[in-house]
Amino acid sequence: MSEVPSPRLRISDQDRESALTALGEHMSVGRIDIDEFGERSAKVTAAKTRGELSDVFVDLPEPHPVFDVPKAAVATSEPERPAPPPWAGLSPVQRVMGALLPLLFIGTLAFIIGTGATWWLLAIPVGVSVLGEGIWGKGWDKTHKKLQRDHRRELRDHYRERRGELDG
Repeated sequence: MSEVPSPRLRISDQDRESALTALGEHMSVGRIDIDEFGERSAKVTAAKTRGELSDVFVDLPEPHPVFDVPKAAVATSEPERPAPPPWAGLSPVQRVMGALLPLLFIGTLAFIIGTGATWWLLAIPVGVSVLGEGIWGKGWDKTHKKLQRDHRRELRDHYRERRGELDG
């Protein structure tokens, strides 16, 4: 035997939408006029519990609002996938270059300052940067950003599908 939910049970936005739809049907067939529709709609939007919402329909035949079934906290069946690391999608050579290039700049500056060498030695790290750009193209680090964007898009679509399953 199924238990009737308490009239003190709080309602959802979906319950309110169902009630407003039912009120619209009653108005369209002439059971209530536009003024009464406005008054009852205000009560529906202010309602917090099933009892308050049901009171709006006491003197009306079907249709009445359809209450959603309260659900327990939903446990995800799939663990959330973490975003790919920034270096995902980069070749090992690109990773090494990305790690060594800042060190090369710092080392070159330290060498110039420590030994009093000429500033033209900064052409070495600049040349390595230009070489990397020539090999991998401008913005070669965008590969991992695209992977991260695709991952976020997959997660968003996954959550939308899950929400659809729960609502439907």
